[in-house]
Amino acid sequence: MKYSKIIVIAALLLFQLSIAQEKADIELNKALKEAKAQKKNVLLVFHASWCGWCKLMEKNMNLPETKPIFENKFVTTYIDVQERGEKKKLENPGGQELMNKYKGENAGLPFWLILNPKGEVLADSFDSKGDNLGSPATPEEVSSFLAKLEKSSKMNKEELQTIQKVFVKKDK
Repeated sequence: MKYSKIIVIAALLLFQLSIAQEKADIELNKALKEAKAQKKNVLLVFHASWCGWCKLMEKNMNLPETKPIFENKFVTTYIDVQERGEKKKLENPGGQELMNKYKGENAGLPFWLILNPKGEVLADSFDSKGDNLGSPATPEEVSSFLAKLEKSSKMNKEELQTIQKVFVKKDK
């Protein structure tokens, strides 16, 4: 009797772990399927609730002047990782493993990728030196970001200029 309870508990834990590993993959697969149907690429963003740069990037992407550009060019999906304490439950289970798969384990947040509908990486948030652009803010970072967007989405000059105006950090 004692062993059957242990076996049941162990089976439940393994079942939960197997489901947990699928959650981030499920989000990504939904985005890839939607991207294929809409003939777009996926902008996959790894972020956390405590990350100020993550919030800034999301805000910049969702402003009235930029939101339509990103919506027209990408299926954007966010994967929550690296949460702390009580907020740990906000994480997409399996998200950190997915981030690690794309060599983002030491990148910092936000870490983003642009994938084609087959899941192949077209661009990532690493600059030419191998540093994470995260939420680009300096003119150099934004320039690198724009080059990656242009290459992976065929954005026109006007769209790129709009994104540049929003993302370049203004000194007050």
